[in-house]
Amino acid sequence: MPALVVRRLGLTDYQNCWRAMQRFTAERSAATTDEVWLCQHPPVFTQGMAGKPEHLLHDIGVPVVQIDRGGQITYHGPGQLVTYLLLDLKRRNFKVRGLVTRIEQTLIDLLAECAVAGERMSGAPGVYVQGAKIAALGLRVKNSCCFHGFSLNVDMDLAPYAAINPCGYAGMPVTQLRAFCGAYDADRMEALSQRLLDKLQENLHD
Repeated sequence: MPALVVRRLGLTDYQNCWRAMQRFTAERSAATTDEVWLCQHPPVFTQGMAGKPEHLLHDIGVPVVQIDRGGQITYHGPGQLVTYLLLDLKRRNFKVRGLVTRIEQTLIDLLAECAVAGERMSGAPGVYVQGAKIAALGLRVKNSCCFHGFSLNVDMDLAPYAAINPCGYAGMPVTQLRAFCGAYDADRMEALSQRLLDKLQENLHD
């Protein structure tokens, strides 16, 4: 498997992280090692390139950032585990659909370890539990290299989701691991992030 550098960024400003991903992707070469960034963000809504403004239902004082990934609007906040994938798809011989499948399988495998049954939903990328969205994903591919990634709701305030149509789906319920596994302190979140990383590396192995 091609090499992979892991960076744990902690709680980090969304726009600074996004700009860093853009720079990394613009400056990388065929020899650049792929990276995975693990982080959390202060409260922010992000709106994809084809995002429709009507999917923001209410202004609740959370900033809205127009970004360059696919998909509609989603929410990031503390207690959500965010994973960014900066991968050379050509080198790994991945197609975008195949990478999405690998991401979803990573999340399903991780949830299964927590005795939670995650599943895909036709036509709606991400992972769901009992019909409620627990993980969102969105990617951007430029010159055969991807950035952005996916987020898993772990132990967070879900109230801001009521101000949007999550990922463009009106009335889409959302959930989090806390509802099934109890509270996550910093140590438990760190252990979960390591298991996520382990599962991700397994599923990125070709």
